[in-house]
Amino acid sequence: MRLSTIGGAGRLIAASVWVLAAGFGAARAAEPPLPDFIKSQGVLRVGVKCDYPPSGFLDEKGKFAGIEVEMARRIAEIAFGSPDKAELQCVTSEARIPTLNAKKVDLIIATLGIYPERQKVIDFTIPYCWGASGVIQLKSGAAKSLADFKGKTISVLKGASQAVWLEKNMPDVQTLRLNTVAEALQAMRQGRAEGYTGDTSVLFPILAANQDLMILPDQEVFDVAFIGAGLRKNEPEWKAYLDAQLTRLRNEKFYSKVVPTVVSDAMVRGETIKFYESDAPKK
Repeated sequence: MRLSTIGGAGRLIAASVWVLAAGFGAARAAEPPLPDFIKSQGVLRVGVKCDYPPSGFLDEKGKFAGIEVEMARRIAEIAFGSPDKAELQCVTSEARIPTLNAKKVDLIIATLGIYPERQKVIDFTIPYCWGASGVIQLKSGAAKSLADFKGKTISVLKGASQAVWLEKNMPDVQTLRLNTVAEALQAMRQGRAEGYTGDTSVLFPILAANQDLMILPDQEVFDVAFIGAGLRKNEPEWKAYLDAQLTRLRNEKFYSKVVPTVVSDAMVRGETIKFYESDAPKK
């Protein structure tokens, strides 16, 4: 009734507030609800890495830390009103999926690549991060693209996926397979290899520590892979809820706030944020 006594401007402001409130309410209503089986537990049980900085690790006080740890806490905050409602459990690479399917946790946020073999036994959320392989070389190197290594040698760690990819896709490239990164970098400096290939997440910290090296441009990355959160098969409501929250995290620039707390080097920090908040290069 008061609207009729506050004039045209007042009515316009009041109406605008009502529309905004209604729109906010509609947006919240449209968001998938938290499944009852999660709600009834009162906590979010999540498996995270404890030995893989900056994704998930234990800090100097033995407390959970890392990008994916903070993701778990943020989702718990959205679901239950407090980040402390995230009940975290350390999982190794080998134990991630068995721990999930044994119902010891309800969600895995632990650098879990989305691969067909894994999709046979668990479901995944939408990807929240991408990764790829790249090549670094001495700054004096002549290569401007991956194709420039045809007929040349690239060092790679024994058992690494990059060796398999190069064999299949670039058979004209010779691979020098070594045991450690230090050996691979030494091979470049000794002239036994023109480049070194590995995961980009590993290459950028190497660049930060070795000023005589450079990496090929973004468009030259290869074997692009995506990381998602893992959940058990046949839990569609849970997947819908998690997909919505991961979309929210990206939209609110969550990673731009969290990554600087665990990555000190400016270049590595920027590249890490890119893997979470930008789209993967199209090959």
